[in-house]
Amino acid sequence: MAAEGGLKLLGLTVSPFVIRVRMALQMKGIGYEYMEQDLFTKGELLRKSNPVHMKVPVLIRDGRPICESLAIVQYVDEAWAATGPSILPADPYDRAAARFWAAYADSKLLPAWVGIMWAATEEERAEKVGDTLAAMGQLEEAFGKCSKGKAFFAGDSVGYLDLVVGSQLLWFEALRKMFGVVVIEVGRAPLLAAWVERFGETDTAKEVVPDVDTAVEYLKKLQSHRAGATVAQLLS
Repeated sequence: MAAEGGLKLLGLTVSPFVIRVRMALQMKGIGYEYMEQDLFTKGELLRKSNPVHMKVPVLIRDGRPICESLAIVQYVDEAWAATGPSILPADPYDRAAARFWAAYADSKLLPAWVGIMWAATEEERAEKVGDTLAAMGQLEEAFGKCSKGKAFFAGDSVGYLDLVVGSQLLWFEALRKMFGVVVIEVGRAPLLAAWVERFGETDTAKEVVPDVDTAVEYLKKLQSHRAGATVAQLLS
């Protein structure tokens, strides 16, 4: 896709927050200039574009920055409403439900699995694994309600909640590879396990989500900087 004039995305390849924005832009068929950021040093453009939090992603359109991944995904859906498929549901109730569960995924699920990677003891890691599996149990129920028996959270095709949860799947695989933790398994979450397979085969995921080894290598880099910052800080 050729970059639309004046559209830039500041990001980090392995960040789930950046991945969801890139998938939204891919769904809409919108080209952009991607600018990888070093979150250990945080360059001048990032500091200028997001002076409040100095985090990625930041979408810059005609010199005006839009910050925070969920806000950006909603902006992309609205700003290019006539281009590509809709990301948020059309029905007000379904849209509210998708936003609720997206917020849940980011406030409950994401901190739990980040805690697995950053645990100082095996006991702490086991606690965070339990928190992660509990959150996945809630999302298993949510999938049953939101999907209405169809292939994705949004129904027949990928939508807002698919992007939010799907952007975290890379790190679930990294957890399995580094710590032997299985976040989604058929016995515990059969609906989500089947969804993971379907989501991974979509063009949206194939064109954006990096290889798990890229995430593993980044996590090793994070661990070497353990005293300076948390995993969550260095993913956004």
